[in-house]
Amino acid sequence: QVQLVESGGGLVQAGDSLRLSCTASGRTFGPYAYGWFRQAPGKDREFVADISKSGGSSDYADSVKGRFTLSRDNPKNTVYLQMNNLKPEDTAVYYCAADGDYFGSLYWEYDYWGQGIQVTVSS
Repeated sequence: QVQLVESGGGLVQAGDSLRLSCTASGRTFGPYAYGWFRQAPGKDREFVADISKSGGSSDYADSVKGRFTLSRDNPKNTVYLQMNNLKPEDTAVYYCAADGDYFGSLYWEYDYWGQGIQVTVSS
């Protein structure tokens, strides 16, 4: 089992930056790929970004490409989602997910989830 805890959310203005963290505990951190998803009120959960087990590969949704960067620090059991030039449409609850086998944009394929953290961007 892996427990995931997100941190770093909050209320910011358009154009500001935030860095979300997702810290894992429980079973060993190394063999998992990670994804970030978000869900705005009344909308489906959508893919934001993912990163491979090695950290050598990552993918981003078109809506965040060029603004968000996902990285991982294996010794700290943490992945980071750096979000720059935030827009009001980025407002959502952001979720960190992990899986030992799957690496991609399909949220239902991930086995482990954090509780979610709110990001609100005012215009």
